[in-house]
Amino acid sequence: MSLNRRHLLTAACAAGMGCAIGPVWAADEAPDGFIKRITNDTLDVIKSDKSLRSGDVGKIIQLVDAKLMPHVNFRRMTSLATGPAWRKATPEQQKRLQEEFKILLVRTYAGALSQITDQVVVVKPLRPGQEDKNLVVNTEVRGRGDPIQLDYRLERTPNEGAGWMIFDLNVLGIWLVENYRTQFTKEINAGGIDGLIASLAARNKSNTKSS
Repeated sequence: MSLNRRHLLTAACAAGMGCAIGPVWAADEAPDGFIKRITNDTLDVIKSDKSLRSGDVGKIIQLVDAKLMPHVNFRRMTSLATGPAWRKATPEQQKRLQEEFKILLVRTYAGALSQITDQVVVVKPLRPGQEDKNLVVNTEVRGRGDPIQLDYRLERTPNEGAGWMIFDLNVLGIWLVENYRTQFTKEINAGGIDGLIASLAARNKSNTKSS
């Protein structure tokens, strides 16, 4: 990433993207209320759990699997990051790509969790007239240093009771999906979908050895 990795990911984790928690709420929950809820829940858990703050990867992966994934349309996120090549990929390739992308993001967030200290997140008023399939909630992370812009792109799920789902994140003007799409496109142009999967797998293996 072109931004300071620690600065960017600390903001992301502080605002709930890295480890959202809590039950799935009703579908009529307001989108800004949804973001405020998972933000407050996340900050409380991180500040009270020493192993999360220390970057315990195993515990973070368990937390993400149990608590974050119900709030994220990860298939849509991966498909958007992959671009047109996603539609040409086989179901097995799509499955492998999602798995490796998920591991990459989780392990990256693990390194940022230990940076959470006294941050607070201010959810800004919702911009009117937005569509439920592509709605942005703007927030600001405040703590030590300058405030950090952090925006969520959400969609309302048609599944009864599932509410809102996150499928992209913007930190300091850089959208996660767009950032990874640039990287993924280079890998796909060089070696196709299998080349991208192999590259992500190799990066994840390297991260495992260094952690």
